[in-house]
Amino acid sequence: MRGLKGVVAYDTYYGNTKQVAEALAEQIRAEGHEVELRNVRDRSTPPPIGDFMFVGSPVRFKKVTRATKRFVKRLDLAAWKGKPVAIFTTVGEMPGPDVPEKKRRSAERWILPGALEFRDLVRARGLNAVEEVLRVGVKDLKGPLVPGGIEQTRAFAADFLHKHLR
Repeated sequence: MRGLKGVVAYDTYYGNTKQVAEALAEQIRAEGHEVELRNVRDRSTPPPIGDFMFVGSPVRFKKVTRATKRFVKRLDLAAWKGKPVAIFTTVGEMPGPDVPEKKRRSAERWILPGALEFRDLVRARGLNAVEEVLRVGVKDLKGPLVPGGIEQTRAFAADFLHKHLR
């Protein structure tokens, strides 16, 4: 389906989540759709209107940012009812196989649930959050994104568009 409008809304601390949002927007344009890129902290713009949305945030201590949650809570439910919404997050890089099992389990407990919990919050709000979530790893605290993160993002966007927009 051609000519739809997407919204990519994001929050960012160090610019990593913004990079992911920009890559999503580029892929949406490459697929022939219009896109609005929006920082959730910008309240000066009117409420977003579109046919589908990506909402993203960094995850720290299992949580997305307050600004991202506030953005979702303020969305016009009537305007977004039934339209597909995808969740994306940037997260600390998961420890590799050389890290002891106990440390890996601890990292999983603090890093992985944030995106799923946010997806569930979006669903509880009455929005059509799709099952798949995008988690892009960030090296260290401030970045950069892990190698292959942008390619992973573009593939996620293409898959979402082909799967959920018919």
